[in-house]
Amino acid sequence: MSFGDNTLVGYWPAELFTHLADHATMVEWGGEVVNSRPDGGHTSTQMGSGHFAEDGFAKASYFRNLELVDSDNSLSSVQGVSTLAENTHCYNIKSSYSPDWGTYFYYGGPGKNPQCP
Repeated sequence: MSFGDNTLVGYWPAELFTHLADHATMVEWGGEVVNSRPDGGHTSTQMGSGHFAEDGFAKASYFRNLELVDSDNSLSSVQGVSTLAENTHCYNIKSSYSPDWGTYFYYGGPGKNPQCP
């Protein structure tokens, strides 16, 4: 795994994933905020920067240029991204594609707010 100008941040050897010897059928990126609801309300824990996806660049958190390593050990752009947010009044996600950013998505939210009690 790398980011930016190919700064390596992780590597997972094949021996750890023997069930993926041939290929994977799905790849997921995601986030989770755990809420035990001790007082019956939603947690005020933010996801990402605390901004909703529609706030866009310089506010919402994002992933861009999503790529996978294929069977030839070459990078290929991610296609056909589907998104899921369980409570869009608390947190949300929006995906798209552009020539400059490739496949990307914005995500986040403030958690508890007037629309997310």
